[in-house]
This record gives sequence, C-alpha cells and structure tokens, in this order.
Amino acid sequence: MVIPALSAIHVYPVKSASGIAAREAVVEPWGLVGDRRWMVVEAAGGRYVTQRQQASLALVSAEPLPGGGIRLGAPGREPLTVPAPPGPGGEAGALSTVWLHREAVEVVSAGAAADAWFSGFLGSAVRLVHLDDPALRRPLNAEYARGGETVSLADEFPLLLTTTASLDALNSLIAQGDHPDEGPLPMNRFRPNVVVEGTAPWAEDDWRRIRIGETVFRVTKPCARCVITTTDQETAERGKEPLRTLARHRRAGDQLLFGQNLVPELPGPSGAPREAGPVTRLRVGDPVEILD
Repeated sequence: MVIPALSAIHVYPVKSASGIAAREAVVEPWGLVGDRRWMVVEAAGGRYVTQRQQASLALVSAEPLPGGGIRLGAPGREPLTVPAPPGPGGEAGALSTVWLHREAVEVVSAGAAADAWFSGFLGSAVRLVHLDDPALRRPLNAEYARGGETVSLADEFPLLLTTTASLDALNSLIAQGDHPDEGPLPMNRFRPNVVVEGTAPWAEDDWRRIRIGETVFRVTKPCARCVITTTDQETAERGKEPLRTLARHRRAGDQLLFGQNLVPELPGPSGAPREAGPVTRLRVGDPVEILD
C-alpha cells in the first residue's frame, strides 16, 4: 500500500508574487515562516492588489533575507533589498490600515523605495506593506477559529494543500474539454503551500484532520479558485483553464474548488492570541496520516 507523503513545500514571501520551493519549513500558528508577510496595496484606499488585478505580479521574485527582509526582482527592474520594517514609527514603519477582501488589517509600510519599485513595475500607484505581528493583527475567520487563532496575509487560512493525484485527474479532464491545448497545467497555477502524493484523486475532499510529519492540521474547507489559476506563472499570460473544467466538474454553488485549506493545531492559550510556541517543521518526504 502506498503511504501518502509530502512531495513539495512552497512559500510565497509577497502575496501573489512568485513562490519559493523549500525542502523544509517551520510551521507557525498563522502559517509557514516567511509566507505571505508582505503585500502590495493600492496607494489610494489601501485595497490589496494580487494577480487578479495585476497578472504581472507572477513575474516578481522575492528572496527571503535574514531578519525578515526580502530582495525583490522582476524583468526590467534593478533588484531591490527591502529590510523588514522595525515597527510603527517613521516613514518605513508607519502603521496603517489596509483592506484584504472585506477585512481591515493593520500593517507597516515598507517605505518609499519599495513603493516606487512596485509602482514602476506595475504601472500604477501602489505601496508595499508588511505584516509585522501576525500573532495579533488578523484573526482567523470566527466561523473556523479556535482559541484566538490568527492568519498571515493569505486569502483565508494559514496553509493551502493540494495533491498530485487530483491535479492529474484535473489535467485528464482538461484534455477532454474545449481547451486541451492549454494542458497539462503545472501545480504552480494553484499556489499551494504543501503538495501531497500517494493518494486517490480528490481524496482530500473527505479529510477533516491530518498529520504531516510532526504537525497536526485541521482541514477547514475546500479552496474556491479564481482567475489567478488561469495565469501562466512563468509568462503572466491568461488562458481559460482550469476554470472552464472546474466549472463542469468541481462546482459547489458559485464556487469552483481545488485543494483544501489547513489550520495548524499548535500549542497555545485558549482564547488568547497565540505567540510562536514549540517549533514544528515540515520536510519533503514526511508521511501524511489521515486522522479523521
């Protein structure tokens, strides 16, 4: 019998920019260390900006640096090193409120140099902001939260899981559909944090609680997919798939589903914001156990 295992780990330092493959990652209550702690927002109004509005964000790289900073890169732009803001105070470090979906989130400004770098690349006035204290800034959706859980700048939940078997099944359906020339699609279209191999297609739909290596996760809800999945992560060009095929085969009401959202079950005081406690790690090759 094949034992499910962790086949890939991905971290996305800047929300909606390109990701980084890792052999291992530390798990914090709000997500993997360094994952989605930075975000681009509109200069006027502070609304979040992702590949939904700016497909070219896929071409932006962000290399994590010691101390929480990042080194940005993009076609036609000189690389820029952005240190982690020290906290509220001064131009780089000014606390402000931005909007992620319908949530107001307090963040820290990355400063004028980072704002100009992104504005020049995207061709619109934007700012780069940093989530300085994920233990306090953004509570998890109350419908799914337990004991003061929080989340990074991810869309909804700390981690996103996909499986290779489900991608293979989806690609088979794409090959039989209206746009077979667009497939097979790579996993990076779905921007997961963790990828599991050795399962049946869509097995993750029935999971409620799993253990990956030494870490236990709640499986909260399926991930509803958007236009970002139609964006080639290497060229930023858009197509029709996989949304056309998901609409035929993976629709639940008005949502098109692929992957599952996870919340780590880590030690922490009930009813209070969680500080980073005992460290747990994910490693490529870790066994995946279905607990419920």
